[in-house]
Parts: sequence; C-alpha cells; structure tokens
Amino acid sequence: MTASPTPAPPPPDGERAENENGTGTGAGTGSGNGTGTGSGSGNGTITTAVPARLDRLPWSRWHWMIVIGLGTVWILDGLEVTTVGNIASRLSEEGSGLAISSAQVTGTAAALYVAGACAGALFFGRLTDKFGRKKLFMVTLAVYLAATALTALSFDAWWFFLFRFFTGFGIGGEYAAINSAIDELIPSKYRGRVDLIINGSYWLGAIGGSLLSVLMLNTSIFPKDLGWRLTFALGVVLGLVILLVRRHVPESPRWQFIHGRGEEADALVTSVEREIEEEKGEPLPRPDREITIHQRKSIGFGLIAKTVFRDYPKRAVLGLSLFVGQAFLYNAITFGFGAILTKFFDVPSGSTGYYFAVIAAGNFLGPLFLGKLFDTVGRRIMISSTYIVSGVLLFGTAWLFDRGSLSAVTLTACWCVVLFFASAGASSAYLTVSEIFPMETRAMAIAFFYAIGTAAGGISGPLIFAKLTETGVVGDTVLAFQIGAGLMCAAGLVAAVFAVKAEQRSLEDIARPLSEAEA
Repeated sequence: MTASPTPAPPPPDGERAENENGTGTGAGTGSGNGTGTGSGSGNGTITTAVPARLDRLPWSRWHWMIVIGLGTVWILDGLEVTTVGNIASRLSEEGSGLAISSAQVTGTAAALYVAGACAGALFFGRLTDKFGRKKLFMVTLAVYLAATALTALSFDAWWFFLFRFFTGFGIGGEYAAINSAIDELIPSKYRGRVDLIINGSYWLGAIGGSLLSVLMLNTSIFPKDLGWRLTFALGVVLGLVILLVRRHVPESPRWQFIHGRGEEADALVTSVEREIEEEKGEPLPRPDREITIHQRKSIGFGLIAKTVFRDYPKRAVLGLSLFVGQAFLYNAITFGFGAILTKFFDVPSGSTGYYFAVIAAGNFLGPLFLGKLFDTVGRRIMISSTYIVSGVLLFGTAWLFDRGSLSAVTLTACWCVVLFFASAGASSAYLTVSEIFPMETRAMAIAFFYAIGTAAGGISGPLIFAKLTETGVVGDTVLAFQIGAGLMCAAGLVAAVFAVKAEQRSLEDIARPLSEAEA
C-alpha cells in the first residue's frame, strides 16, 4: 500500500468514522534505507518508517516468538474458567474442604472473576498506554500468578471469592496489554488470522482444563479436598513458564516512537530486519511510506474518551455490540455447561470434563480454519456472518433442548457446531477494538470495550444462567440459550452495517494517530 505524497487533513469532528473505508493518511514516501529519523527527547517531532517497516516483514521465527510469548496467556484464561466450571460440583460436595454451593461457584465466583477482569482491564489499560506494553504484560501476569496460588489455599468461601476477583484482575490487565502489543508487532497481512488464532488458543487451555479436571477429580487418585487445589497450583506452574518466555518479547516500536523513544524503536526494528534477512537469505523490500509524529509522554483520559466516542461513534457502537454478545454467550455457557450436564442429564461431576473438551476443540478449530478468511474475504462479511450463524444455530439448539430431543452427547455436538462459528466471531471482537482506534488510545479502548461489554454480559450472564439452571426447569435454561442467541444475532447485524474494512491495512491507515503531524 502506497500513501499519497501529502496527507489528507483530518475530517471534521464526528466524521472520522465515516472515513472507515477510505485510504491512508500517512505522510511522505519511504526513505532509502528505511530507518526513522528525528529526536528521541519525547517533546520533538520525528519522521519514521517504523510502521511500514514492521508491516512489510515476512513471517519469521521472530514472529513465532511474539505469538508464543504473548498468545499463551489465553491458554491460562481458558484453563482457569473451564477448571472452575468443571470443579463446581466437586467443591459443593461434603468433604471438599470448602463450604460453598455449586451455584455460588458458577454464579457468584464466576461473576466476581469477570468483575475483576473488567476492573483489571481498565486499571492496567490506562497504565499500558502510559508506561508501555512490555512493563504491563509482565506485571499483569505476576498478579495472575499470585492470585491463582492463593485461590488454591482457600479455606472459606469469602477467601475463594476474593482471589477469584484478583485472578480476573490480572487476566483483564493481560487483555489490554497483550492485544495492543500483538497488533502493533504483527504485519498487517497476517494480523487478522494471527489475532484470531491467538485469542482462540483460549480453548486449548479449556481442553487442558477439562481433561485436567477429570484427573484431579478422580477420588481414587486424589482426596476430595486436594485435587481441586492441585488444579489451581498447576495453573501457577504454567504461568511461570510463560513468564520466562515472555521476558524476551520486546516493547512495541510503535509505542516507543510516539513516547519519545524513537532511537530505541529504530534500533529494535533494525535488529529484527537483520535477523529476518539472515533467516530468509535475501534483502527486505524498501518500506513504502513514512509518518511524522509529534512525540509526547502521555495522552489524557479526556482526549482518549473524546476520540473514541466523538470522532468514532460508529466504531464505538460496533465494539460494544460485539463484546456484549460474545461475553454473555461465553461467560454464561462456559461457567454453566458442567452444571447443565449434571442437572439435566445426570452426568457424574467427575466426567463433565470429557464433554467440555469436545466443545473446546470445536471452539479452537473455528478461528484456526476461519481465521485466514478475515484477511482475505474481509472483516465485515466474516464478523457479521460468524455472529449471525452462531446465533441462529443456538436458537435451533434451544428448540431441540426444549423438545427433549437432546442427550448429553447430542447437546455437546450441537454446542460444538455453534461454538465453531461463535469462537471466530468472539475472537474478532478483540481484533476489532484493537485495530480500529488510534495508536495512542489502543490499550485503553480495548480495556474499555472489554470492561463494559463483559460487565453487561459476563457478570449478568453467569448470575442469570446459574439461577436459571439451578431451578432444574427446562424452560428456564431454554430462555438463557435464547437470550445469548438473540444478542449474538443482534451484534452480527450491527457488524454488517458498521464493521471496518481493516483487512491487510496498516493500523495507521485504519485510524490516524492523534500525534501525527499535519502536512
């Protein structure tokens, strides 16, 4: 993609969202050697080709290091959520060492976990935009590790609730820091599929959590009061391994050159280019554009809010719709699927993990097989279709469940198909809000939409769903299914109208940086 020789002036306030399908606004053409120039003081003006240099990189070992170092956090989240859902019945049994009911685990504790994730996203999202991606994705992982370890030591319900909140607090911070870094480091050609597959890796953790719960809940191996504690402890071990790998992931060069560290950004990208040229055995093409930036140390919250809601109102509606739809569906069903199996189909609590592993596999295969289409067919068609198709299929599942036509096996099969499409759609929600707003607002925008959408669907979802399934009345559970299906379909219709054609476009083309200098 080649920028015009002179950048177009920014559209009037309230009209930036109308330019969602337009061309880029980057300044100038690429320099001969592809290196950035300018001051690193933090208050000057810098002209740099760093974004273009990053976007024209071929896929390499360096990118795999980014994916492994940052993407594995979703495996942790999947492990956490699934494990708690599957051990809910065991925790409520006499002799578990914890006086708590199954509804409290899938309802109160689940809602507190999500509330913590919302609070953590907002708290750490602001710090991520201010202090950088790398510092915060190390801190948030440390918070998660400490809270998970303390959950394993729970001796009373209030302690379990407290540290489920703080576990979510760390995970929520991860979402803002990690999604920002991934989108800023991955070339535009691959950004959609990589982002979807990384977010979909949540379900690899879900598979692990499901099978792990089967082992840990086997009372012939571990006592009732020990198996579930060891499950949380293993999550800590996995987190420590990720922490060691993550030390090698660099700061985002895009964040660096805006925040007065232009020379560091240039040096980092230069080292990556040399590494990739050695790996591929051929020189890289010249970057095709530069951008001129007024450097600054931080962006005020007022400016962030004004930018997101005044300059990009359609994109704000899109982000909220996608998050509310997927949050209700996933948080409600993920936390409550095990309870449905035990309540309606008499599946033993120690065997629910097998069923959940099946639907988790369907969830992961969705982004894996559909992810490339988000970069080729396009964002608008794929986002809207995955949301609507999954919603329609869920309505069909609710109808069959209401008729009594399903068994534990066939219900699992239906959910597997529903979530094949829903997972790709849900992952695209994170992709969308991380790429359609200006660079300076990215982490906070992710945090905000995640927090608001997840609070609406992720806190109310588990509470409503736990109450409905606890009654043992088929009609109540059908209603929960229908609510989730309706919200997914509604979000898909919003995406059909408002989704941004961001496929294979530079982040600076999709949303002009607030710090970009005028022509």
